[in-house]
Amino acid sequence: MNTTASPRLSPLVWTLLGALALIWGTSFLSNRVALTEASVLATVTLRVLGGMVLLWLWVGLRRLPLPREPRYILRFLMMGALNNAIPFSLIVWGQQHIDSGLASILNASTAIFGVLIAALVFSDEHLTRRRALGVGIGFCGVVLAIGPEALRGFNPASMGQLSIIGASISYGFAGAYARFSMRGIAPEVAAAGMLTGGAVWLVPALLLTEGVPQFGWSAPVWGAVLWLGLGCSALAYLIYYRILALAGAGNLSLVTLLIPPVAIVAGWATYSERLGWNAWAGFAVLAAGLLILNSRPKAARVPAPAKTP
Repeated sequence: MNTTASPRLSPLVWTLLGALALIWGTSFLSNRVALTEASVLATVTLRVLGGMVLLWLWVGLRRLPLPREPRYILRFLMMGALNNAIPFSLIVWGQQHIDSGLASILNASTAIFGVLIAALVFSDEHLTRRRALGVGIGFCGVVLAIGPEALRGFNPASMGQLSIIGASISYGFAGAYARFSMRGIAPEVAAAGMLTGGAVWLVPALLLTEGVPQFGWSAPVWGAVLWLGLGCSALAYLIYYRILALAGAGNLSLVTLLIPPVAIVAGWATYSERLGWNAWAGFAVLAAGLLILNSRPKAARVPAPAKTP
C-alpha cells in the first residue's frame, strides 16, 4: 500500500471535484427524465455511444498512443461489461422503481465493495482493522438506507434497490480488474476503449430485444440522453483523470460523498422527491464509513515514523 500522504487539495481541485459531483449527481436525474419515453437499453446504449465518440475524438486530437497488443481487445470488452454495460443497465432499471436520491446513496456503496473485492484479489490490499471498521459502518448505512420495508418481500421497490447494489458490486470488480489490465496505456485511451467495449455488448442487446429505437422523443428526453453521453461519460472521465493527476486517488474518492446531495436536491427540485428519514440517516452512516476508509492513521513518533498498513 502506498504510504505517501495524498496531496493537499488546491482551489482548482475543489472546483474540479465539485464539477464532477455536479455532473455525476445529475446523471440520476437525467436517467429519470430519459425513462419517461426511452427504454432502459436505449438510454444506456446511447449514453455509452455518445461518450465513446467524444473520447475517441479527444484521443485523436491529442494523438495519444494506442495499445498494439491484441489482449487489450478482450480487456476493453471485460471493462466495458463490468464498468459500463452491467452497472449502467442495473442503475437505470432500478430507477424505474426508486427515487433518484436513494439510488445515488446506494450507489455510494461502490467504495465499500471496492475495498472488499480488492482485499480478496490483491495481496497488498489487506483488510486492516481500520478498513474493516469503515466497511462495517458503511454496510450499516446501506442497510439503514434501504429500510426495513424492503425486508417484507421482493416488491419492485426492493428489487430496484438491490439492482443499484448489484451495480456497485460490478463497479467494485471493475476497479480491481482495471488495476492490472489497464497498465501502460493513457487513461483517456483506457476510458475510450472501455466505452467501446461496453457498446459492443449493448448495441446487439438493444437491436435483438427492441430493434432500432424510433427516436421520436421530446426535447427534454433528448437533452437528458445527450447529457448522459457527452457530459456524464466523456466530460466526466476527462475531469476524473485530471483530478487523479493533481490530487491522487485518495482525494478523488471524496467525490463519492458529494454526489448524493446533488442527486437528492436535483430530484427534489424537479420531481418533488422526498426521501424518508432512514435514507438520510443511512447516507450519514455510510458517509462516516467512507471517511474512515479514506482516513490515514497518524504516524508514530518513536522510535520511527510508523508505516501505513
